[in-house]
Amino acid sequence: MKLIAITTPKVTNEDASIIKQLLDRGIYTVHLRKPESSVDECRRLLSKLSGEYRSRIIIHNYPELYYEFTLKGIHLNRNITSYSDDYRGNRSRSCHTFEEVVRYKDDYDYLFLSPIFDSISKQGYSSCFSAEKLRRASVEGIIDHKVIALGGVTLDKIDYLRSLNFGGAAMMGAIYKSGTERK
Repeated sequence: MKLIAITTPKVTNEDASIIKQLLDRGIYTVHLRKPESSVDECRRLLSKLSGEYRSRIIIHNYPELYYEFTLKGIHLNRNITSYSDDYRGNRSRSCHTFEEVVRYKDDYDYLFLSPIFDSISKQGYSSCFSAEKLRRASVEGIIDHKVIALGGVTLDKIDYLRSLNFGGAAMMGAIYKSGTERK
């Protein structure tokens, strides 16, 4: 099961160190999602990381940094809605319904499905999926190796997510609230 880290929304002085620690400790990839920071702040952060680390980062919000720093990929969202014709990197996007997963799965390396549980980092962002709906989606093959659970994911829920056939789990709140001592 892939473990994916999503950064906090604003660049901090500790980000480069945190990203290195996460990747060194077994995180599959880091999604650099900094909507409260400028492209120049993100550029400075990426310049503090070696190519080895940058090759495991997926960018949100600033697709030009993918090309500038040879990153792993670009995540589509409401600000970035499509890839250029010459794009060859990792393809990911966020989904909030099973219908979106079915619609997009074939065109992406993986999809985030959220919120699976009540969010840790976004107050009031509650789960949209009952245990029964998740189980049924798993049995029907909607949830599979290309679907990454997001929203309220903590390490103690990994076995449950694995039993539902999720291909991975993405975390922000659980990682940043507990520090980088967790893997």
